[in-house]
Amino acid sequence: MKNHASRAHNPLIILAVACAGSLAFAFSSAMAQPAGAEGDDFIHEVAQGDTLLALAQRYTSSPSNWVSMQALNQVAEPRQLPIGRELRIPFALIPERPARATVVHMVGRATVNDAPLRMGAQVAEGDVVRTEARSFVTLALADDSTVSVPADSVVQVERLQVFQNETLTDSIFNVRRGAVESHVAPARRGVGRFEVRTPLNITGVRGTRLRVRATETGAQSEVVTGRARVRASERGSAMLRSGQGAATDAAGALLGVRPLLPVPVLGVPVRQGGGWQLDFDPVPGATAYLLRVAGDEEGTRLYSSQRIVAPPASFTAPGAGTYHVLLRAIDADGVMGEDAARSFLGGRALRSGTGLPVLTSSGTQVALMDY
Repeated sequence: MKNHASRAHNPLIILAVACAGSLAFAFSSAMAQPAGAEGDDFIHEVAQGDTLLALAQRYTSSPSNWVSMQALNQVAEPRQLPIGRELRIPFALIPERPARATVVHMVGRATVNDAPLRMGAQVAEGDVVRTEARSFVTLALADDSTVSVPADSVVQVERLQVFQNETLTDSIFNVRRGAVESHVAPARRGVGRFEVRTPLNITGVRGTRLRVRATETGAQSEVVTGRARVRASERGSAMLRSGQGAATDAAGALLGVRPLLPVPVLGVPVRQGGGWQLDFDPVPGATAYLLRVAGDEEGTRLYSSQRIVAPPASFTAPGAGTYHVLLRAIDADGVMGEDAARSFLGGRALRSGTGLPVLTSSGTQVALMDY
C-alpha cells in the first residue's frame, strides 16, 4: 500500500496547495490552468498562447487591466509569457457573484444559524453550520468541491462567491471548533480560492484533498494529494508535498515537515453479534487510530466515527446495503494519515410490495435484522 497522510497543528498556518497534475495540465496546448490563490492574489499558470491582454479580459472583464498585471508580475513582454509561469491577479480586479453550497449528505442533528439544517438546504456566505455529537454534514460547492463537517464542529462560511466569467469558486471556511475535510476541484478544472481558517491557522488550497482541525492545544492540517505552503503564525514556513505534513503548536511555532504515517493494513470485516469486527496491523509511530463508517470510499458520506488505541476495532452499520469502513493512523501530534478502506454489507434490506428497498428519513436502507 502507498503511504499518504499529512500533519499540522494549531497556529497561523498558510498552505498553498497545487494539484500534482496541475503543472502538466498548464503545459497543454489549449487550456490555461487556474491554480488557486496566495494571499489577496489569484494565481494563473501560463499555458501556450496566453497573453496579459487575453488574461485580463478572461478574469477581470477589462482588457486594460493588463497594465497593472504587467507591473505586479514584472513582465517584460506581455505577449510572450513563459509557459508554466505563475501570474498573480489581484482578487480586487476579478468580478464575482454570490454562490451557494448545497447539503448533499447529513446524518444526525445539525443547524445553520441555530435553525435546523435539512438535506438539500442551501448554505450562503456568512452562515454558521453546527454539528452535534454523532452528526455529519457534507456540502457541495458550485465547482463540485465537497466540504465535510464531522461531529461536534462549528464552521462559518466566511466567503462564498464564484468568478463572474469562470466556474471558479472563491470560498473561505472558518473552523471555530472541530474540523473540515475537503476535496477541492475534483474535476481538475482548477480552483479560484479555497481557504480553511482556524483561530490559529490559514490553509489556502490549490486543488487538493485537505483536512484541517482546530483544538485547544494545536491545529492539524493534512494534504492527502497536491503540495502546500505552510506558514505558522509566530515562526516557521515550509512546503508540503503529497504524503507530507506539518504541525504547529499552540504557541504558533511550526513543528517541522514529516512524512505521513503508513496506511494501515486491514483484515476483512467479520460479523460479530449485532455488528462487525476489523483486525489490522499496528502502524509504527501511531498513538491512536480514527475509524469511520461511510457510504463511499472517499468518506464524504459519513455515518459514524470513533477513536481507538489498538486493534481490533468494533463497529456497526447504519442499515442495509454496501458501506465502507475507513481507518487512519494518528501520530503523537494528532496528525492523521490517509484512510485504508474495506467495503462490507450492512445486511439484507426490507423491501416494499413493489420490490424497492424501504428507506429511512436519512436515505439509508432499512435492514431486516432491525425487526
